[in-house]
Amino acid sequence: GLSWRSLESALALTPNTRRAKNVILFLGDGEYPLPVSEEGQPGEWVACGFGAASGTYNVDRQVPDSAGTGTAYLCGVKTNAKTLGVSAAAAYGKCNTTWGNEVTSVLHRARKSGKSVGIVTTTRVQHASPGAAYAHSVSRDWYSDGDLSKEAARQGCKDIAYQLVHNTDINVILGGGRMYMTPRRTPDPEYPADPKQNGTRKDGINLIQRWLSTKEAAHYVWDKEGLDAVDENSTDYLMGLFEPKDMKYELNRNASTDPSLVEMTEKAVRILRRNPNGFFLFVEDEVDHGHHSGKAKQALTEAVMLDRAVERAGDLTDASETLTVVTADHSHVFTFGGSTPRGNSIFGLAPKKAEDKRPYTSILYGNGPGYALHNGSRPDVGAVDKDYRQQAAVPLDVETHAGEDVAIMAKGPMAHLFHSTQEQHYIAHVLAYAGCIEPYHADPACPVPLVPENRSGSPGLTPHALLAALSLFLQL
Repeated sequence: GLSWRSLESALALTPNTRRAKNVILFLGDGEYPLPVSEEGQPGEWVACGFGAASGTYNVDRQVPDSAGTGTAYLCGVKTNAKTLGVSAAAAYGKCNTTWGNEVTSVLHRARKSGKSVGIVTTTRVQHASPGAAYAHSVSRDWYSDGDLSKEAARQGCKDIAYQLVHNTDINVILGGGRMYMTPRRTPDPEYPADPKQNGTRKDGINLIQRWLSTKEAAHYVWDKEGLDAVDENSTDYLMGLFEPKDMKYELNRNASTDPSLVEMTEKAVRILRRNPNGFFLFVEDEVDHGHHSGKAKQALTEAVMLDRAVERAGDLTDASETLTVVTADHSHVFTFGGSTPRGNSIFGLAPKKAEDKRPYTSILYGNGPGYALHNGSRPDVGAVDKDYRQQAAVPLDVETHAGEDVAIMAKGPMAHLFHSTQEQHYIAHVLAYAGCIEPYHADPACPVPLVPENRSGSPGLTPHALLAALSLFLQL
C-alpha cells in the first residue's frame, strides 16, 4: 500500500553530493504548518526529499520578526528583530551602529561569483524578507528616504529602496513597491488620480530611471501586460513593480492587470537560467499578511500559490543541478482542530458545538482581530467567505507571529545537509556551500566561473580575475 511505496521512495533517496549550479530559496512568509492543496493533500514541497526543522528566534526575541529572520536565512547570521543585513551588534533604529556591523547575503555573494540573481515577492520589494538580500538597515521601516529619522538622515544612513538600486547588481526584481522609487508628487501609473499612491522620495531621485541608466538589456514594467511582453532571451535585467506598496492577495488579484506569483517566478527563472554559471533566486509569498488580519482563507490561498510556484520552477530547471529549498521565516498563532471528519472543508465547522452551545470553525487563532463578544458571549459563526476572520482567544488589532520551529524541505544537490533541528542561519550556509558561493567558493570541487560574453553589466569575472581564480584552484 501507500506506506510501502513511501518506504520504497525513502530507500531510493540518495544524496546528490555534487555542487548546485542553481539555487532557489522559496520562503512562505509566516507559513505554518506545511501547506496543503485545495483538496487537503500534502503540497508539492512536502514531497521534496530531505527535511529539517529551523529554530526561528531572533537574538533579542523569542518570537521573531521577518527582518531578523531574513537576515538569518539569507546572510547566515542571527540578529535583532526589525534590523536587516546587520549583525546583532547593531541596535534597532540607531543609524550610527550600522557601520562595521554589515553582513552580506548569499544573493549578493552569488552575484559576485558570476551567477545571475533575482528576487520575486508578493510584498513590496523593499519589505523585510527581500530587503535582507541586499540592504544593511537598522530599521526595516526605512522604505524610502521620507521614512528615515532626521538623525538617521543626518548620520548618512540610506533608505532600503536606495540600497536596492545601489548595493547589489540584481538581474531580476519583481514585486510591489513603486511609491518608494519615485520623487514626491510623482503620480502612480496605475492610480494616477489617487495622491495617496504618489511617489514618496524627498531627494528627488527617480530610482527606476537610475537603475535602468546603469544597465544594458534592461527593462522596467509595472503591469502584467508589460511583464508578458518581456523577451527573456534578450533581457539581462528586469524590474517589475506591480503595486505602489504590497501586491494584492491572490483572491483579490485582477488577473488581467497583475501577474501571479507563479507567473513572476516563471519569468524570473527563464531570464536567470540563461547564465552559464547558473543563478540564485529568492521567491517569497506573503502568507503572513492574511494571518495578521485573521483571514485564514487569504493566508492559505497564498500558501497554495507558493506550492504552485515551486512546481513551476521545477518544470523549468534541471533537478540534478538545482538546489530547491522551501521554508518559512516564522509561524503564526494559527491552529487547526476540532475532531473534524475526513472530507470536511478545512474552512468549515467542527462537528460538535462548544460549551456555549454555539458552533466553531476548525481553524482558530490564539490572538488577533477575530475576537468579538456580543452581549457578553461569543457570536455565531457567520458566512465563511474569503475575508472571514476566524475567531481568536485574545483581542488584538493584528494577530502575532509565533515562536515554534518551522520546517525546511529541500531537494537537489546537497539537499541532504538539511537534517535534524538547525538554527535558522544554518540555511544560508548550506545554500552558499551547495552553490560554491563565498565563503565556500575555493573548494576543489567547485567549478571555476565561466567568462561571459563581453557585455557591460553582464555577470561573471574579468579575464584577470579568472586567471587569479584559476591559479588559486591549481594550488589547492
